[in-house]
Amino acid sequence: QVHLVESGGGLVQAGGSLRVSCVASGRTISRSSMGWFRQAPGKARELVAVISGGGATTYTAQSVKGRFTISRDNAKNTVSLQMNSLEPEDTAVYYCATINGNYWGKGTLVTVSS
Repeated sequence: QVHLVESGGGLVQAGGSLRVSCVASGRTISRSSMGWFRQAPGKARELVAVISGGGATTYTAQSVKGRFTISRDNAKNTVSLQMNSLEPEDTAVYYCATINGNYWGKGTLVTVSS
């Protein structure tokens, strides 16, 4: 079993930055590809970014490309998402998950004010 806990969400003005992190417990996630997803009010959950187990390969959705960066620290069993140049459209609950969908955190709310 893997328990994922996100943190770092909050309220920020448009143009600002936030860093959300996800700490895993229960077992190591160093071999697991991990993803950040988000779900805005009234919208479907969408994939934001993915990082491979070793961290060498990443994917970032077009909607956040150039603004968001996914990273991981396997020694700390954590995955992070650095979010810059935030826009009101980025307002959502952000979730981390193993990319196979087996394990999800409960999410952290990011609110971007205009």
